[in-house]
Amino acid sequence: MAGRIPQSFIDDLLARVNVLDIVEARVKLKRTGKNYSGLCPFHKEKSPSFTVNNEKQFYYCFGCGAGGNSLGFLMEHDRLSFPEAVEELAKLAGVEMPKTEGPVDHQREQRIKDIYSLLEEASEYYQQQLRKHPSKDIAVNYLKNRGLSGQFAARFGIGYAPPGWDNLLKKLARDEATKLRLEQAGMLINKEDSDRYYDRFRERIMFPIRDMRGRVIAFGGRVLGDEKPKYLNSPETDTFHKSRELYGLYEARKYNQNLERLIIVEGYMDVVGLAQYGIGYAVATLGTATTAQHLERLLKMVPEVIFCFDGDEAGRKAAKRALDTTMPVITDGKQARFLFLPEGEDPDSLVRQEGCEAFEQRLNESLPLSDFFFKTLEEGADMSSLDGRARFSNQALPLIDQMQPGILKQMMQEKISELTGLSLEQLISVNNLQETTGTHSTPEPDYYHGESDYSDDGYFDYQPEPNHFQPERKSGKEFVKGGKKSRPAPPGGSAVHFNPGSTAISILLHLPALAVQCGNLDILANTEDKTERLLYQLNRYLQENPGVTPGILAIDWQEHDHLKPLIQQLNEIAHQTPIIDANNAQQVLNDCLNRLQERHLDREILQLKSQPHLSTGDKQRLNTLIMKQAGSRLRKAPEK
Repeated sequence: MAGRIPQSFIDDLLARVNVLDIVEARVKLKRTGKNYSGLCPFHKEKSPSFTVNNEKQFYYCFGCGAGGNSLGFLMEHDRLSFPEAVEELAKLAGVEMPKTEGPVDHQREQRIKDIYSLLEEASEYYQQQLRKHPSKDIAVNYLKNRGLSGQFAARFGIGYAPPGWDNLLKKLARDEATKLRLEQAGMLINKEDSDRYYDRFRERIMFPIRDMRGRVIAFGGRVLGDEKPKYLNSPETDTFHKSRELYGLYEARKYNQNLERLIIVEGYMDVVGLAQYGIGYAVATLGTATTAQHLERLLKMVPEVIFCFDGDEAGRKAAKRALDTTMPVITDGKQARFLFLPEGEDPDSLVRQEGCEAFEQRLNESLPLSDFFFKTLEEGADMSSLDGRARFSNQALPLIDQMQPGILKQMMQEKISELTGLSLEQLISVNNLQETTGTHSTPEPDYYHGESDYSDDGYFDYQPEPNHFQPERKSGKEFVKGGKKSRPAPPGGSAVHFNPGSTAISILLHLPALAVQCGNLDILANTEDKTERLLYQLNRYLQENPGVTPGILAIDWQEHDHLKPLIQQLNEIAHQTPIIDANNAQQVLNDCLNRLQERHLDREILQLKSQPHLSTGDKQRLNTLIMKQAGSRLRKAPEK
């Protein structure tokens, strides 16, 4: 049985990790203001009620009540025990677990530890061969010819796999079990017909690939001649996943305390060469194109990424693939740029020719994503003809539609209108893209409808079940009178019975900005009606915290014992109370508050009248209340 993990270690661990990184690796999230929302992974739902607050490092589901920190999420989502979840967080944070008593619990954990150890030994062996092997000169001369110094070769742990089929095998394979581990680490290949092993990497410059903790997880090997493949990478293993890892990211973070941007290049030597010339913020993909996982990871670390490509046809094709990958990932506040180098040059060769300052000037002048996007599409389009503009928009609009909602997406849509001379509505009509862009004509709104169109973060979007009360919605024909549509009767009329307290709460949950119009609602602070007291608490909170979303409200209220029980009541109201149209929200809210004030006046008047003896002050108070009541009824009386 393992010993107790110190609370101080857990506290420090939670301070190091980012709950957004933990959750977003497992749940698809989208940004909603300062927070992130998505479908809850712990219960089935059609509309998102799950939110992650990066500032408070907390997640919460308004639908099922699940909530907690990074540790709790791992335990609940990945079905890990507490020690397993702590260890997983420690791996992500790059810290060592404190030593505890007892043996390792899982065979898998032991296997992975063995692999890490063997990979580190392999890295040390390759570095040693670069210094001492009889044929080392060929490798050293190659690195010198590429302009690489011994200092930066050591910084990146570069080594040499000498010629021969079994050098590493002889050095590290102490027994059959170790051979198996080396195969599982991707360092040996098993020749099945003879059940013999041989080294995967032979006669290559070796680049160790490290994770965020600096542990060797795999290798990339570069040939010294013209053999194929030019670069050989480790296969997928328990420690190495190509679609997530990037060469040089550990070193970039280690030697740059305040990273502002990262360059994505194609080769290991590009990363090392740029670092040697003072540009220590380049990373390389590992035998694959840049993936969405790569970009999402990088854009959480820095506000800007720059793709760096050769200026030839292959480079332009790679840039187009990178553009397609970036479009759905990029968000407001983040930037992607595209740099094309002169024909025949790569980052390593060019920075050696022109130096750090000139290369960084190229980076600063690289094309923003939007410019590259439109430049690429315009190249093959005849913008002088209607057909050409239609084809241009037919290509552009679906790609832009994949983008995250935000200012950049809106500006790019407007740019299409500017280039084609057509409005966005016309473009959609020409290209028949109503469904893909999500743009539809908006019918005249009913006073009530069962699904919210104006929720700021989707927490209370609701598809009513048949047994839930919903006012009957009339068809357009049934509302036509004298050639004009008439609205259903608003709250306060005889057509619909409604609870003003619940309706006001529902409005404020969907449109929190309207709280400033409500005043202080102090008359509801001590009422016996729990819904009215809830309205008072909600209104006060929204006025004191402008700009919050319901998800953040839920997180905040979880921290207060007297407010925590009210969250479920809010959730029930949001799901069961009919939602009014946003165009009439202010009107209906005012009506609800007037009704509540009248109800409060009626109660207080009845209470005072029921007392056998009234003091002079009570009599004055009663007269004042009766005057208010009369004035309210006079204002509501219909004109004759």
